[in-house]
Amino acid sequence: MDNNELRAYDKQHIWHPYTSMLNPSPVFPVASAKGVILTLETGEELVDGMSSWWTCIHGYNHPRLNKAITHQLSKMSHVMFGGLTHRPAVELAKKLIDLTADNLQHVFFADSGSVAVEVSIKMALQYWVAQGKSEKHKLLTVRNGYHGDTFGAMSVCDPVNGMHEMFTHILSQSIFVDAPACKPDEDWQARYIQDFEQTLIENKQQVAAVILEPMVQNTGGMRMYCAEYLRQVRQLCTQHDVLLILDEIATGFGRTGTLFAYQQAQIEPDILVLGKALTGGYMTLAATLASSKVAKGISADQQGVLMHGPTFMANPLACSVANASIDLLLESHWQKKVFAIEQQLKQELAPCSELNIVKDVRCKGAIGVVELHQPIDLYWMQPRFVELGVWVRPFNKLVYLMPPYIISHDELKKLTQAVYQVVTEFSERIQ
Repeated sequence: MDNNELRAYDKQHIWHPYTSMLNPSPVFPVASAKGVILTLETGEELVDGMSSWWTCIHGYNHPRLNKAITHQLSKMSHVMFGGLTHRPAVELAKKLIDLTADNLQHVFFADSGSVAVEVSIKMALQYWVAQGKSEKHKLLTVRNGYHGDTFGAMSVCDPVNGMHEMFTHILSQSIFVDAPACKPDEDWQARYIQDFEQTLIENKQQVAAVILEPMVQNTGGMRMYCAEYLRQVRQLCTQHDVLLILDEIATGFGRTGTLFAYQQAQIEPDILVLGKALTGGYMTLAATLASSKVAKGISADQQGVLMHGPTFMANPLACSVANASIDLLLESHWQKKVFAIEQQLKQELAPCSELNIVKDVRCKGAIGVVELHQPIDLYWMQPRFVELGVWVRPFNKLVYLMPPYIISHDELKKLTQAVYQVVTEFSERIQ
C-alpha cells in the first residue's frame, strides 16, 4: 500500500484514541523516528513536541535502549511471572525502590498506566478489608483529574471533564472535591484546602484512600498547583487514617523538574503509580509501589493476597529497557535540560498571552501550556501543525508541549513558533 492507501484503510477500519468511525480525525503515517524527528511515509520530517504522550523522554531510536531490547531478546522475550521471576524485573524493582520515598518498599508490575491505577485502588480497598474496616470503600479525589480509561480508573476521573460522563451511572461512586486552586507561585491561604478538609472529615469513616496527580493535573486540563496543597493533603490523610495514592504516570521521571513531582512537597505517599516514561517510550509497562504498611496490611487477616495478575506483567523486554532508560536518565544532565526547556517555554510562549483567544499560558518543567477560551478545531489544527513541520497534538481547549528532554534549542523554538502561529491563525479563523 502506498501512503494514500494506508491512510484510506486506516480511516475505514482502525479506531484511534477518542475518535469516531463515522468522522475520524486525520492521521499521518510515520515511517521512522530518530531523536526528536518523526519521518512520515511522505518523507516529511516533524519535530515532535509530544514525546509520544510524554513517554519518549530520550527521543526515538536511542542506540542504548535499542541495545537493551536486543540483548534481552536473545535470552527471552517473555516468561510468566506467576511462580517465576527474572533478573530484569528484580533489578528494576530495586531501582524504583531506591529512587522513590523510603517508605515505598514493595513493587507490583502492571502492563499499562490504567491497570496500575486499578491495582492501586485494589490495594487500598483490600487493605481496609484486611483491617476489618470494609466500610472504608470509597475513594476521594479532586475535580479535573484524570487517571485512565479502565473502569476503576474512570471512577476517579473528573465526572464531567474526564471524558467518561456517559459511564457515570455504572461506575463506582467516588467523592469529589474542588480542584486545587493555588497556583505554583501563589502565597498559601487556608481556603485552598477548606473543601478538601471538610469533605474528608465528613466522610472519613468510608474513605479508603485519596488519589490525585501531584503538582500537575494532566489530561484533565494541564492544571498546575502549589506544593503546599500536597503537604496539606498528606497531613490530613495521616490525621484521619486515610491512605494517599499519588498518580505520577505523567509527571514521573523528571518531567516537572524533580525526579518525581511529590518530592517538591517533601512528602511520602502510601501508594505511588508510575508508567509512561518508565521505559523511555519503548514498551508498555507500569508499576505500583506500596509502603510496607499497605503491603503487609493487605495480608493482616492471614488470607489476603493481592487480587491482580496481568498476563504480561514484568515482561522481560519491558523491564530491560526500563532499566536502561532509568540509567540513561540518571547519568544525563536531565535537571539542567528540563530547566532549560522550562525557561525557553516561558519566554517563547509568553507572546501567546497577548492574543484575545488565549485564557492562560503556564509552564512547569518540560511542560508548556496555552489554554484557549474555547475548544480547538482538531480537524483544522492538526494538519496545520504538520504543514509547519511539527507534531503537536492539542485537545479540548489546550495547545501544549511536552517534548523529549534531548530537544535542542532550535528544535524547541520551531515548536513554540508553530504554536504561536497556529493559535494566531485559529483566532483569525473564528472571528
